[in-house]
Amino acid sequence: MFGKLSSCPCFGEWSSDTTETDLDPVLLVSGMGGSILHSKKKKFGFETRVWVRILLADLEFRKKLWSVYNPATGYTETLDDATEIVVPDDDYGLYAIDILDPSLVIKLIHLTEVYHFHAMIDMLVKCGYKKGTTLFGYGYDFRQSNRIDKLMEGLKVKLKAAHEASGGRKVNIISHSMGGLLVLCFLSLHNDVFSKYVNKWICIACPFQGAPGCINDSLLTGLQFVEGFESFFFVSRWTMHQLLVECPSVYEMLANPEFKWKKQPEIQVWRKHSVDGEASVDLESYSPIESITLFEEALRRNELNYDGQTVALPFNFEILKWAAGTRQVMYDAKLPDGVCFYNIYGTSFDTPFDVWYLWFGNISN
Repeated sequence: MFGKLSSCPCFGEWSSDTTETDLDPVLLVSGMGGSILHSKKKKFGFETRVWVRILLADLEFRKKLWSVYNPATGYTETLDDATEIVVPDDDYGLYAIDILDPSLVIKLIHLTEVYHFHAMIDMLVKCGYKKGTTLFGYGYDFRQSNRIDKLMEGLKVKLKAAHEASGGRKVNIISHSMGGLLVLCFLSLHNDVFSKYVNKWICIACPFQGAPGCINDSLLTGLQFVEGFESFFFVSRWTMHQLLVECPSVYEMLANPEFKWKKQPEIQVWRKHSVDGEASVDLESYSPIESITLFEEALRRNELNYDGQTVALPFNFEILKWAAGTRQVMYDAKLPDGVCFYNIYGTSFDTPFDVWYLWFGNISN
């Protein structure tokens, strides 16, 4: 069934008699919201899954995952001082990025919205890849900046482990969405390590210049991951919104105002005006730079109530400043000689199979 699979140049030739020793190790890096998160009690070490879950999702999210940004450290820190957010590393890192809610309930109702790398993991295993030897995963706390030390160190450790477990073979990275920005930051900040351990880097739908449609909407109204009837059991859009306005990773995906967009991203808002007692409604457009003023105005009075205390959550200019630094880090990235880079992205909404496969060998970004 899996003989002669070679439709994409990213992996080379596979055949039915391919052995594990012929395969370079693969490391899967998840995107925004694509990793299981646990809340861990600092005192007792007890862990509770807070992302993703369906049952009691909104309640646990508010109690354990709501956070505020600390400009002194660059980290987003949970409001619950008694806990910390951790990513499970079971199954060689694959557990956290496979089925994001692995509970029995989800299996019974076949809710596929909480699957992330599940299909790809199954496909690679059937092609001969073995977990812990040639197949690994990297999940991370996606609230944080894509260049934060903890995430960079975690990726370094994972690459080294994959390299050694496979007998010294270089690693093929497959990153999805925001995971590509994390890898790009690593490439820029740890170029020598990247060159030592990486053979090929394959990006799937990575927002290198930002994801203005999704991020603008997230900062203004929140984000809904699950649609339909199941959304009534999941984290609400407003609850998610209150987390995202304090996430450096979100600000790092704002539209790059210096990029030469084929069509300039913009926000259009119907606004009511009154002149000399006469009211009118006008459609106003905001460019990426002008949108900052809109975010500031829209979030001026944004706040939440946590444990009886009011926490102000306006548009965070400290995070915006940090995100500008991240964009410079990404801009400075240079692909090492001998490492191949593939970028897979959609070109329309006609069909999910309408993609381009671009190969960039030995280039500077």
